[in-house]
Amino acid sequence: MRSVIDVPDLSLQELQQLMDTAEDIIARPAAYSECCRGKKLATLFFEPSTRTRLSFEAAMYELGGNVLSVTGAGTSSAAKGESVADTAKTVSCYADIIAMRHPKEGAALVAARNASVPVINAGDGGHCHPTQTLADLLTIRREKGRLDGLTVGLCGDLKFGRTVHSLITAMSRYEGLRFVLISPEELKLPSYVKNDCLKRKNIPYIQTTDLEQVIGDLDILYMTRVQRERFFNEEDYLRLKDSYILTPEKMKKGRADLCVMHPLPRVNEISVAVDEDPRACYFKQVLNGKYMRMALILMLLKEAGRL
Repeated sequence: MRSVIDVPDLSLQELQQLMDTAEDIIARPAAYSECCRGKKLATLFFEPSTRTRLSFEAAMYELGGNVLSVTGAGTSSAAKGESVADTAKTVSCYADIIAMRHPKEGAALVAARNASVPVINAGDGGHCHPTQTLADLLTIRREKGRLDGLTVGLCGDLKFGRTVHSLITAMSRYEGLRFVLISPEELKLPSYVKNDCLKRKNIPYIQTTDLEQVIGDLDILYMTRVQRERFFNEEDYLRLKDSYILTPEKMKKGRADLCVMHPLPRVNEISVAVDEDPRACYFKQVLNGKYMRMALILMLLKEAGRL
């Protein structure tokens, strides 16, 4: 059974097809409004979420399908000690496709190996978040007109940021890219991501702690929050949480066609005053995420013979 646990599960051709389908959904929403009539998506969210869960649910509803929802381990049989494997087997009896978020890395893979329906990873701990990356890719393509030949700045929590790890993994497959990694020393990109995605493919990158020094070089600025839930030490979180705050003053140093992105939720890292800047694209990302999840649900249900 085909599932999507990480971005490499999708070929470049499939990424292109998903983006093309999303563009067609944007252009012709009525043509897709009954595609999933009678089908059910189960959203299993064992970790807090607003955008991702509602995006999946909105995607299924707009395809004409229905949603079964679990929010929080405390409201499910996980509170009784049920394993992820057993949960996946059980929910497969009720739903045609599963979207799952879990605080433990690898949980979505365990679910996919035990489910009899497709599983979509909606985020597993600090590991990866492939459908956020699909939203990111569509946003970049719609804003910049391409996915190659770009200078991409990633700023904030690069250590625990699963959205950052997934985006680098995806974009390292395109040509002519350059990455600028902006973070405190304590939150630098993990070595395994650098080795697997950047060094192995000879993709140029620099590491810096100074956002203002490099913002003028960037085509994309991908801001992230410092994630309180990933810290073991509250003092470390408080010391690092406001390392980078993007303000209109700093935006003046950016290019006229800079694209500012953020997976959300934001805390303090982007001033609300930046929202009025036409280069702010993070709420467009939110909408693009819904369209890409619609495209992915359609692809997986068709491959599973359920459409």
